[in-house]
Amino acid sequence: MFDVIVLIVNWNVRDLLRGCLHSVMDEMEDIQGEVWVVDNASHDGSAEMVRTEFPSVHLTASPRNLGFAGGNNLALRQMTAAPPRYVWLLNPDTQVEQGALRTLMGFMDAHPEVGVAGPALLYGDGSFQHSAFGFPGLGQILFDLFPMPARWYDSRLNGRYPRAWYERGRPFPVDHPLGAAMMVRWAVTQVGLLDERFHMYCEEIDWCMRIKRAGWAIYCVPAARVIHYAGQSTRQIQVASFVNLWQSRRRLYEKHYPPLKRWLAERLVRAGLRWKIRAARQSRLPAAQIETQVQALKGALALFEG
Repeated sequence: MFDVIVLIVNWNVRDLLRGCLHSVMDEMEDIQGEVWVVDNASHDGSAEMVRTEFPSVHLTASPRNLGFAGGNNLALRQMTAAPPRYVWLLNPDTQVEQGALRTLMGFMDAHPEVGVAGPALLYGDGSFQHSAFGFPGLGQILFDLFPMPARWYDSRLNGRYPRAWYERGRPFPVDHPLGAAMMVRWAVTQVGLLDERFHMYCEEIDWCMRIKRAGWAIYCVPAARVIHYAGQSTRQIQVASFVNLWQSRRRLYEKHYPPLKRWLAERLVRAGLRWKIRAARQSRLPAAQIETQVQALKGALALFEG
């Protein structure tokens, strides 16, 4: 049995994937484990690069884009015959800082009640990035779609944990880490795998909700650090990504919210998207940029008006 399998699902970010793999391979020295890549039908030569430059990596080249959940599940199902103790779900737009893998594994070894752990994330310039969040509620809709006081955006009102908690360097309990770098204990797969109805976004939130409901603890471990060049894949399809985001959020509300909360959420979303459409049309941005924004907002609004 391997101690850990590092699992990376890639779509059209070949050069970032190369850097990610170099950083991961450095971490794997003297660790009983493997690195797996699922390539989601990239057309930029990603799969060929992995075959040529990283022959020890276990590569699965999917003939179609399965999304984050589907790509990870494809590999997780392949692991069931000989599962590792841990699987580290890692985005290709990350670089692992020295010791991060051992730090996460060591923390989970010492705390068998912990089912999921995530590192501290940094942006490419080394600046702070929120790495873990509270489960979303009605407050998140207000912050996403309506103007709110600037000082509140980094607060617990918006599901953020205080920066001071990260700076202390000690692990702290969270609702869920960002799916970009999320280590899971294999035993948590007893709750089921990622829900593939979330093609993009909210997959890790739904999974962590189910994992917590089953009694597992979830932590952020700031002593483990990972650079995250956020949104490199989704940036390629901005309108579709925005619509996918709200489609996934609606699915999350339907799956986990009680009826009254879901009813309130749908009305807040409709009001907020309509407000943002008006604001976009009144902005002084270039006409093409306004049109792109309005197209994305209308696409999302259509999901809640059916």
